[in-house]
Amino acid sequence: MKTIIEPFRIKVVEPIRITDRATRAGVLSAADHNLFRVRAEDVTIDLLTDSGTAAMSAQQWSAMMQGDESYAGSRSFFRFEAVARDLTGFRHVIPVHQGRAAEKILFSIVGGAGKIVPNNSHFDTTRANIEYTGATALDLLIPEGKDPTALHPFKGNMDLEGLENVLRTHGRERVPLIMLTVTNNTGGGQPVSLENMRAVRAIASRHGVPLLLDACRFAENAYFIKLREPGQGGRAASDIARDMFRLADGCTMSAKKDGLVNIGGFLGLNDDDLAASARNLLILTEGFPTYGGLAARDLEAMAEGLGEVLHEDYLNYRFVSTAYLGQHLVEAGVPILLPVGGHAVYLDARRFVPHIHPEKFPAQSLACELYLEAGIRGVEIGSLMFGGKNPRTGAVRAPAMELVRLAIPRRVYTQSHIDYVIEAILEVHRNREAIRGLDLVWEAPFLRHFTARLRPA
Repeated sequence: MKTIIEPFRIKVVEPIRITDRATRAGVLSAADHNLFRVRAEDVTIDLLTDSGTAAMSAQQWSAMMQGDESYAGSRSFFRFEAVARDLTGFRHVIPVHQGRAAEKILFSIVGGAGKIVPNNSHFDTTRANIEYTGATALDLLIPEGKDPTALHPFKGNMDLEGLENVLRTHGRERVPLIMLTVTNNTGGGQPVSLENMRAVRAIASRHGVPLLLDACRFAENAYFIKLREPGQGGRAASDIARDMFRLADGCTMSAKKDGLVNIGGFLGLNDDDLAASARNLLILTEGFPTYGGLAARDLEAMAEGLGEVLHEDYLNYRFVSTAYLGQHLVEAGVPILLPVGGHAVYLDARRFVPHIHPEKFPAQSLACELYLEAGIRGVEIGSLMFGGKNPRTGAVRAPAMELVRLAIPRRVYTQSHIDYVIEAILEVHRNREAIRGLDLVWEAPFLRHFTARLRPA
């Protein structure tokens, strides 16, 4: 059948506020043209992020009622631990309130001045937590991953030759670990192949360097492998996911993505000493190791979600509905990053508004225009998020691409909502020459895009 149907029934509804353009103009001005500063109640369709915005299932809500809120040794922790261990194979599963907490703990231990952490592409919080320690976050994406028009099936793959050169030059002393982000969010939600992961694993083993996954979209990456990688089509996505984890020595996980929960995550590790150090820091910053900054009901929901996310009827719906948005934009001549990722469609602002100079934040300008047109909130992934200067070294950083990410929350919007998004983008595209750039008025030293203030140029 050609019609997309959601593989669920809607049991509870949440009202959406419909605003007019004049109201949105006032909201945007009051928010200093930063969509993170816009109140959610002033947004009609919220595609800012797919992190923590999923609709939980009846089974998850039911599981939450069984939460054992004991401070230490909670029954809910042991249920969650068993599920996470079965999936990942890691000896140590350390709960945290979200992925960046796992990053903060990990890089506080292994980071530091002079250290280098290679990745296919670091996302914003990963990069910030590495750089905060004085270390260097190094992106080693294949060339096709930096070209929005390239149709390579695995544009999230790591540059193997580049990785080999980094390790040969700097060695284990300066490279504490290698990371792979699956899927590669910065580069358009693009997957990493199992073949590439195995090659990275071989290089890591040869140099004696641990390999960790940034695994927040592990299920989507596994499903891409099933659909695109030769020899994998007949396998279950759950088996592919287990293969991915077993190539690694650990992971950081924001369960707010492919854990289908509103809060939660974990740090998975095989190294006993590193895990002991991590738990010590966890007690200082998050809480006791059997709750890690979460209520037990959150651990129950996470345990259930890690299983549900690998249901292939859900994954197929997720991919088909996201591709539906991308396909209609391509057919209308709207420039987007190709191929379409699993969790989002990325508008290519460099081609969408080529008249806006990079210093005037073309992607942020486009994101603001889309909100102004229809109350749709996306997020800039370009010169505001990844440009500027390294706060430790002062080196100027220019992003490889200038994108607006439209991240689709899991199990939240229907096809008619997506049709509304398509209609709005086409209208903005028709009037794109009228869009003007922005000037930066104020910025924070780290993760400036969350709190920056801008004004029309």
